[in-house]
Amino acid sequence: MTDSDTPAARAFDPKLLFGGRFGGHGGRLGIVYHDHGDDWAELALPYHSDLIGDEASGVIASGPILALMDMATSVGVWRKLDAFKGHATLDLRIDYLRPARPGQTVIGRGECYRITRSIAFVRGQAHDGDPNDPLAHVAGTFMAVEGYW
Repeated sequence: MTDSDTPAARAFDPKLLFGGRFGGHGGRLGIVYHDHGDDWAELALPYHSDLIGDEASGVIASGPILALMDMATSVGVWRKLDAFKGHATLDLRIDYLRPARPGQTVIGRGECYRITRSIAFVRGQAHDGDPNDPLAHVAGTFMAVEGYW
């Protein structure tokens, strides 16, 4: 292994992307960096009263969780490519297994497991403290914006 093969030498670092003030939809939701590997990323969605979908239960609405998973899988694609390349969500299926526990931060882990000439295939899960008790699973595809990576 050479120095250029080590994870520290990789070109795309999600910590830098999320290190500053992150704007847009994810910034408004409060999504922050949590962890990453060579082909995956974890982002966190801290609990906040603005995200509650049902006042009576205090449960986070499904939309912010879907946004979290879209972003986590997207960052997984950038990690796999080792570059910040334009792409669009082509398909993202989310299966909700249970509601998030009120008051808990939701962690979304997205993995890019295959890249073809123009499509990236992703999967992931969201949990609120125990990865062995997920609240949602996702599977999807992203399309290269320029037609190819």
